[in-house]
Amino acid sequence: MNKVGFPLLGLEFTLNPIAIPLPFGSGGIRWYALIILTGILCAFFIAAKETKRLGEKTDHLYDMILWGLPAGIIGARLYYVIFSFADYKDNLISVFYIWEGGIAIYGGVIGALSAAILYCRKHKLPTWKFLDIGAYGFLIGQCIGRWGNFVNAEAFGGETSLPWRMVVNGTSVHPTFLYESLWNLILFLVLWCTRKKHGFAGRAISLYMVGYGIGRFMIEGLRTDSLWFGSFRISQLLSAALIIFGIFLYRKRKKACKETLEEME
Repeated sequence: MNKVGFPLLGLEFTLNPIAIPLPFGSGGIRWYALIILTGILCAFFIAAKETKRLGEKTDHLYDMILWGLPAGIIGARLYYVIFSFADYKDNLISVFYIWEGGIAIYGGVIGALSAAILYCRKHKLPTWKFLDIGAYGFLIGQCIGRWGNFVNAEAFGGETSLPWRMVVNGTSVHPTFLYESLWNLILFLVLWCTRKKHGFAGRAISLYMVGYGIGRFMIEGLRTDSLWFGSFRISQLLSAALIIFGIFLYRKRKKACKETLEEME
């Protein structure tokens, strides 16, 4: 059980990570898993809606998700294990104990994107169009999924006395899970509401990289559970690389699409 509260709102919760206890042994189905599943379903709904609008077959989207989900889970686990290998080297079988925790969103995104790209190339589909569709799904899925950290009373920041602080088991901290959830929601709304007016293939995925990278870089600096590479936070290094690559990709895709339109005219 964890006690979590928001003094500014006068709210206090006693949170049990287990949503559905099992009738035998210890443990059960966790709220974290149910919240992640909710995020995936909402992401799928958004992606399906955009797929139809763009005139693509949703069958390809269904198949892509069947590829992307396991790839995302594997990627999320590998990312965490690689940078926390000292915790697993003496008991390598524990690498597979994913139910004990230890996944990273960046690894999940990398794994899912890689699977989507491979699927599109194999079936000769418009890769940039489907990556844009995926960007909307990622944002809404991450927005919802971060609330799993709230239920687990994890992924919070350092101590603070700011009015919007979160109190976890008696300690006032930055609610970094909430910062990232709101940031993802804002990014989603901006990209979703402007997709028809300013659209070109590759716009959403490149702006996702830039926008998410900026938000994650700033928020990661507040967290107390970061993975480290020497004296650097790994997520901040990756965020900086993502921002740079996203800016490059945005300019390249915009130029390519403009040249294609000019040739058609």
